[in-house]
Amino acid sequence: MSRYFTQDHEWVDVDGDVGTVGISEYAQSQLGDVVFVEVPEAGKQLTKGADAAVVESVKAASDVYSPVSGTVIEGNAALADDSSLVNSDAEAAGWFFKLTLSDPSELDSLMDEAAYAAFVEGL
Repeated sequence: MSRYFTQDHEWVDVDGDVGTVGISEYAQSQLGDVVFVEVPEAGKQLTKGADAAVVESVKAASDVYSPVSGTVIEGNAALADDSSLVNSDAEAAGWFFKLTLSDPSELDSLMDEAAYAAFVEGL
């Protein structure tokens, strides 16, 4: 499995043609306590860079953008009951949605973990 990051602090884990998407540890630390998450429904078509989900914290509401294009196959239902999973485990149990990638070449424009770490250090 390979993990990629965007400059907007989303990550995508790719396993075959399925991507699991969430926000980075850095993003959740900037948001503060997450109080609500809205994830896309299965079947929704997403394009790279388009609004895909919403995360609300005590500080602000923020859009989450899809790092790649594809069709949503599952939203993380656990977040409806416990949005704090985004704070406690942003890069694992706090994932937002899974999608089938429609254009795997879009991954070429994303950062790997080392490049993302350097990007965050520069902020």
